[in-house]
Amino acid sequence: MDRRAFGKVVGAGVTGATAASAAGAHSASAAPSAAGSGARTRGDAAAPQTEAPAGSSFGQLKQIRAGELNVGYAEAGPAHGPVVLLLHGWPYDIHSFEAATPLLTAHGYRVVVPYLRGYGTTTFLSPKTFRNGEQAVVALDIIALMDALRVERAVIGGFDWGGRTADIIAAQWPERCTALVSMGGYLILDRKKLRQPLPPVKEYPFWYQYYFCTERGELGLKEYRHDLAKLVWRSASPTWHFSDATFDRTAKAFDNPDYVPVVISNYRWRLELAPGDRRYADLEARLAEGPAIHVPTVGLDGELDPFTAPGGDASYRDKYTGPYVHRTLKGIGHNVPQEAPAAFAQAVLEADRMARA
Repeated sequence: MDRRAFGKVVGAGVTGATAASAAGAHSASAAPSAAGSGARTRGDAAAPQTEAPAGSSFGQLKQIRAGELNVGYAEAGPAHGPVVLLLHGWPYDIHSFEAATPLLTAHGYRVVVPYLRGYGTTTFLSPKTFRNGEQAVVALDIIALMDALRVERAVIGGFDWGGRTADIIAAQWPERCTALVSMGGYLILDRKKLRQPLPPVKEYPFWYQYYFCTERGELGLKEYRHDLAKLVWRSASPTWHFSDATFDRTAKAFDNPDYVPVVISNYRWRLELAPGDRRYADLEARLAEGPAIHVPTVGLDGELDPFTAPGGDASYRDKYTGPYVHRTLKGIGHNVPQEAPAAFAQAVLEADRMARA
């Protein structure tokens, strides 16, 4: 891809108005991709921050039974367009992708943005189901959702939990993943490797994971779930000046009755302090091997994201064996699609072009 054209696109930003968003996305599609099979390009890009207007929304959400869940999701764009599936993380929700969505629907994409288990309007079908948050089951939730929606393949993009889920689907079910936009690096977990400590300066941003491993932390999440999430937003995205209305719109997703048990399960499981589901032991064993990802991939890092690996993509570059592009977005933190929706939408367009090349 021409780097000058990319800079022009992300420099334009978005205004939150559909017409302006469509124009910005249309400009993005004009730049051809330069990444061929096995190719690698990289670079830094300035990405202006924008925010969907306070009070804006996806409109009426939809619900569908999928696997163990009744999944709540937003959907936009033509019903028969190529599908883009967007996955949020913790402590975020579907609104991370709200400003980027019209940039994609302007190109004829059908955009599907689900609440993960434990968030928003996604609920369990049975009160007896284990409120499990391990990586394998979250990925299987999304495969079940694709089956329920009769979506054979999609461009999948995600960050945080959603980035890990997208990586897993690309690695284990590549026939379901047209292309991948992965934010924050290769995120598939090997719990044995997680036993090894990081330098203290890198451990520090993960304070909440250790907090959640205590009874005090679980009680704290229950009582202060909104305050805790806002603190994480500010520390993980130090230059993102989000409004109270923006945060409050997302914070409603944390009032789901399964939010606390799923979050606690996720972080305790990854530190080997809580069990997973034995039904997924074989899949977890395969994931622990660090499977390669062959589908066309655009990797995005926020320059100010405290959770990214040092040295750019050097530590995980060999995990991506197909067409691959990596960029670091200057001045951007952890919540890339909401902090820099134009750059994120451009990455989706580019990944799809790489798949079609």
